[in-house]
Amino acid sequence: MHHHTASAIVLGITAVLALAACSPGAPENRPADGAPTRTHSPAGNGRGDAVLSSSELASRLLGESDLGAGYTRKPERPSGNNDNVTVLGCPALDDLGADAATGSGGGLDFPRRAKASFAHSSGAEVTEELYSDAGSKLSDGTGLIFDAMTGCPSYQVLAGSTPVDITTQETPASRLGDERWSHLLTFSSGGAETVVKQTAIRDGSVLLIVSGSPALVDQHLRAALTKATAG
Repeated sequence: MHHHTASAIVLGITAVLALAACSPGAPENRPADGAPTRTHSPAGNGRGDAVLSSSELASRLLGESDLGAGYTRKPERPSGNNDNVTVLGCPALDDLGADAATGSGGGLDFPRRAKASFAHSSGAEVTEELYSDAGSKLSDGTGLIFDAMTGCPSYQVLAGSTPVDITTQETPASRLGDERWSHLLTFSSGGAETVVKQTAIRDGSVLLIVSGSPALVDQHLRAALTKATAG
Protein backbone atom coordinates (compact mmCIF):
# COMPACT_ATOMS: atom_id res chain seq x y z
CA MET A 1 0.00 0.00 0.00
CA HIS A 2 1.26 3.47 -0.86
CA HIS A 3 2.03 5.73 2.09
CA HIS A 4 -0.60 8.33 1.29
CA THR A 5 -3.28 5.67 0.76
CA ALA A 6 -2.72 4.06 4.16
CA SER A 7 -2.80 7.43 5.89
CA ALA A 8 -5.91 8.66 4.12
CA ILE A 9 -7.81 5.51 5.09
CA VAL A 10 -7.02 5.96 8.75
CA LEU A 11 -7.83 9.66 8.78
CA GLY A 12 -11.10 9.03 7.01
CA ILE A 13 -12.16 6.49 9.63
CA THR A 14 -11.66 8.91 12.48
CA ALA A 15 -13.46 11.69 10.59
CA VAL A 16 -10.45 13.90 10.94
CA LEU A 17 -9.26 15.45 7.77
CA ALA A 18 -6.22 14.93 5.83
CA LEU A 19 -4.14 13.26 3.27
CA ALA A 20 -0.74 12.07 4.33
CA ALA A 21 2.50 13.46 3.00
CA CYS A 22 3.64 11.30 0.13
CA SER A 23 7.28 11.24 1.15
CA PRO A 24 8.63 9.91 4.46
CA GLY A 25 9.82 12.54 6.91
CA ALA A 26 10.67 13.37 10.47
CA PRO A 27 8.74 15.85 12.63
CA GLU A 28 9.63 19.46 12.01
CA ASN A 29 10.77 21.89 14.70
CA ARG A 30 7.93 23.09 16.92
CA PRO A 31 6.96 26.76 16.84
CA ALA A 32 8.49 28.90 19.56
CA ASP A 33 5.08 30.14 20.66
CA GLY A 34 3.74 26.62 21.09
CA ALA A 35 1.06 25.79 23.63
CA PRO A 36 -0.20 22.48 25.02
CA THR A 37 -2.80 20.56 23.07
CA ARG A 38 -6.43 21.66 23.59
CA THR A 39 -5.72 24.91 25.32
CA HIS A 40 -8.38 27.55 25.77
CA SER A 41 -8.67 31.31 25.47
CA PRO A 42 -11.27 33.33 27.41
CA ALA A 43 -14.78 32.89 26.03
CA GLY A 44 -17.15 35.66 25.05
CA ASN A 45 -14.77 37.61 22.85
CA GLY A 46 -17.55 38.34 20.36
CA ARG A 47 -15.56 37.13 17.33
CA GLY A 48 -16.71 34.57 14.81
CA ASP A 49 -20.03 33.69 16.48
CA ALA A 50 -22.14 33.57 13.30
CA VAL A 51 -22.60 30.08 11.83
CA LEU A 52 -21.45 30.06 8.21
CA SER A 53 -22.87 28.09 5.30
CA SER A 54 -20.84 25.58 3.32
CA SER A 55 -20.57 27.99 0.40
CA GLU A 56 -19.29 30.73 2.71
CA LEU A 57 -16.73 28.33 4.14
CA ALA A 58 -15.63 27.31 0.64
CA SER A 59 -14.94 30.94 -0.22
CA ARG A 60 -12.63 31.17 2.80
CA LEU A 61 -10.41 28.21 1.92
CA LEU A 62 -6.85 28.88 0.84
CA GLY A 63 -6.32 28.64 -2.90
CA GLU A 64 -3.31 28.05 -5.10
CA SER A 65 -2.65 31.80 -5.27
CA ASP A 66 -2.58 31.98 -1.46
CA LEU A 67 -0.19 29.05 -1.10
CA GLY A 68 2.39 30.20 -3.63
CA ALA A 69 4.30 28.50 -6.42
CA GLY A 70 4.44 24.73 -6.75
CA TYR A 71 0.94 23.85 -5.49
CA THR A 72 -1.78 22.03 -7.44
CA ARG A 73 -5.28 21.47 -6.11
CA LYS A 74 -6.23 17.80 -6.02
CA PRO A 75 -9.62 16.34 -6.95
CA GLU A 76 -11.75 15.58 -3.91
CA ARG A 77 -11.59 11.97 -2.83
CA PRO A 78 -14.91 10.08 -2.70
CA SER A 79 -16.20 9.37 0.79
CA GLY A 80 -17.57 6.13 2.15
CA ASN A 81 -14.66 3.88 1.17
CA ASN A 82 -13.65 2.79 4.66
CA ASP A 83 -16.00 -0.16 5.24
CA ASN A 84 -13.19 -2.72 5.04
CA VAL A 85 -11.08 -1.16 7.80
CA THR A 86 -10.51 -2.46 11.33
CA VAL A 87 -8.83 -0.63 14.20
CA LEU A 88 -6.90 -2.86 16.60
CA GLY A 89 -5.57 -1.88 20.02
CA CYS A 90 -7.69 1.24 20.53
CA PRO A 91 -11.36 0.47 21.39
CA ALA A 92 -12.37 4.14 21.71
CA LEU A 93 -11.06 4.91 18.24
CA ASP A 94 -12.60 1.75 16.81
CA ASP A 95 -16.04 2.79 18.09
CA LEU A 96 -15.61 6.29 16.72
CA GLY A 97 -14.38 4.96 13.40
CA ALA A 98 -17.36 2.69 12.94
CA ASP A 99 -19.72 5.65 13.21
CA ALA A 100 -17.74 7.71 10.73
CA ALA A 101 -17.39 4.87 8.24
CA THR A 102 -21.15 4.21 8.13
CA GLY A 103 -22.08 7.90 8.06
CA SER A 104 -24.22 7.48 11.20
CA GLY A 105 -22.83 10.52 12.96
CA GLY A 106 -20.15 11.15 15.53
CA GLY A 107 -16.78 12.73 15.06
CA LEU A 108 -16.64 15.77 12.83
CA ASP A 109 -19.90 15.06 11.05
CA PHE A 110 -20.90 18.72 10.85
CA PRO A 111 -23.19 19.57 7.91
CA ARG A 112 -21.57 22.93 7.11
CA ARG A 113 -18.11 22.14 5.76
CA ALA A 114 -15.61 22.80 3.00
CA LYS A 115 -12.35 21.12 2.04
CA ALA A 116 -9.38 21.56 -0.28
CA SER A 117 -6.31 19.36 -0.76
CA PHE A 118 -3.10 20.37 -2.50
CA ALA A 119 -0.04 18.56 -3.78
CA HIS A 120 3.29 20.36 -3.74
CA SER A 121 5.96 19.90 -6.37
CA SER A 122 8.23 18.49 -3.63
CA GLY A 123 5.89 15.50 -3.31
CA ALA A 124 4.36 16.64 -0.02
CA GLU A 125 0.66 17.36 0.48
CA VAL A 126 -1.48 19.60 2.66
CA THR A 127 -5.23 19.55 3.29
CA GLU A 128 -7.46 22.23 4.78
CA GLU A 129 -10.96 21.67 6.14
CA LEU A 130 -13.38 24.24 7.53
CA TYR A 131 -16.46 23.54 9.63
CA SER A 132 -19.02 25.86 11.18
CA ASP A 133 -21.45 25.23 14.00
CA ALA A 134 -22.10 26.37 17.55
CA GLY A 135 -18.78 26.73 19.33
CA SER A 136 -19.66 24.13 21.96
CA LYS A 137 -20.50 21.53 19.31
CA LEU A 138 -17.26 22.14 17.45
CA SER A 139 -15.33 21.93 20.71
CA ASP A 140 -16.92 18.68 21.85
CA GLY A 141 -16.66 16.93 18.48
CA THR A 142 -13.04 17.88 17.88
CA GLY A 143 -11.97 17.09 21.41
CA LEU A 144 -13.59 13.67 21.19
CA ILE A 145 -11.60 12.76 18.08
CA PHE A 146 -8.25 14.13 19.19
CA ASP A 147 -8.58 12.70 22.71
CA ALA A 148 -9.34 9.25 21.30
CA MET A 149 -6.35 9.34 18.96
CA THR A 150 -3.81 10.66 21.43
CA GLY A 151 -5.25 8.41 24.16
CA CYS A 152 -3.87 5.44 22.23
CA PRO A 153 -0.17 6.18 21.66
CA SER A 154 0.14 3.14 19.39
CA TYR A 155 -2.38 0.96 17.58
CA GLN A 156 -2.84 -0.88 14.30
CA VAL A 157 -5.25 -0.55 11.43
CA LEU A 158 -6.09 -3.33 9.00
CA ALA A 159 -7.02 -1.84 5.64
CA GLY A 160 -8.38 -4.96 4.00
CA SER A 161 -5.53 -7.39 4.73
CA THR A 162 -2.83 -4.72 4.92
CA PRO A 163 -1.60 -3.88 8.45
CA VAL A 164 -0.65 -0.26 9.17
CA ASP A 165 1.05 0.53 12.49
CA ILE A 166 0.27 3.98 13.88
CA THR A 167 1.79 6.00 16.70
CA THR A 168 0.48 9.34 17.92
CA GLN A 169 2.20 12.17 19.75
CA GLU A 170 0.69 15.40 21.04
CA THR A 171 2.50 18.53 19.91
CA PRO A 172 2.25 22.18 20.96
CA ALA A 173 -0.08 24.33 18.90
CA SER A 174 0.43 28.02 18.19
CA ARG A 175 -1.60 30.36 20.39
CA LEU A 176 -4.35 31.05 17.89
CA GLY A 177 -8.13 31.07 18.23
CA ASP A 178 -10.18 30.03 21.24
CA GLU A 179 -9.13 26.36 21.33
CA ARG A 180 -6.44 24.36 19.62
CA TRP A 181 -5.37 20.75 19.23
CA SER A 182 -2.32 19.29 17.49
CA HIS A 183 -0.62 15.95 17.07
CA LEU A 184 1.76 13.96 14.90
CA LEU A 185 0.82 10.59 13.46
CA THR A 186 3.45 8.17 12.21
CA PHE A 187 2.21 5.51 9.78
CA SER A 188 4.39 2.43 9.24
CA SER A 189 3.61 -0.20 6.63
CA GLY A 190 5.81 -2.50 4.58
CA GLY A 191 8.99 -1.04 6.03
CA ALA A 192 8.06 2.53 4.99
CA GLU A 193 7.17 5.38 7.33
CA THR A 194 5.10 8.52 6.83
CA VAL A 195 4.66 11.39 9.30
CA VAL A 196 1.49 13.49 9.23
CA LYS A 197 0.73 16.56 11.32
CA GLN A 198 -2.81 17.59 12.18
CA THR A 199 -3.60 20.90 13.81
CA ALA A 200 -7.12 22.09 14.63
CA ILE A 201 -8.09 25.61 15.74
CA ARG A 202 -11.55 26.71 16.83
CA ASP A 203 -12.29 30.41 16.57
CA GLY A 204 -15.86 31.10 17.64
CA SER A 205 -18.18 29.16 15.34
CA VAL A 206 -15.45 28.25 12.82
CA LEU A 207 -13.21 25.19 13.07
CA LEU A 208 -10.08 25.00 10.93
CA ILE A 209 -8.08 21.80 10.50
CA VAL A 210 -4.86 21.68 8.50
CA SER A 211 -3.02 18.40 8.00
CA GLY A 212 -0.32 16.80 5.92
CA SER A 213 3.41 17.37 5.73
CA PRO A 214 4.50 18.89 9.09
CA ALA A 215 6.47 21.64 7.35
CA LEU A 216 3.53 22.67 5.14
CA VAL A 217 1.06 22.62 8.04
CA ASP A 218 3.28 24.96 10.07
CA GLN A 219 3.87 27.19 7.05
CA HIS A 220 0.23 27.78 6.11
CA LEU A 221 -1.69 27.46 9.39
CA ARG A 222 -1.76 31.14 10.33
CA ALA A 223 -2.74 32.31 6.84
CA ALA A 224 -5.49 29.69 6.70
CA LEU A 225 -6.96 30.92 10.00
CA THR A 226 -6.74 34.56 8.95
CA LYS A 227 -8.70 33.91 5.75
CA ALA A 228 -11.15 31.53 7.43
CA THR A 229 -12.15 34.12 10.06
CA ALA A 230 -11.98 37.26 7.92
CA GLY A 231 -15.06 39.41 7.53
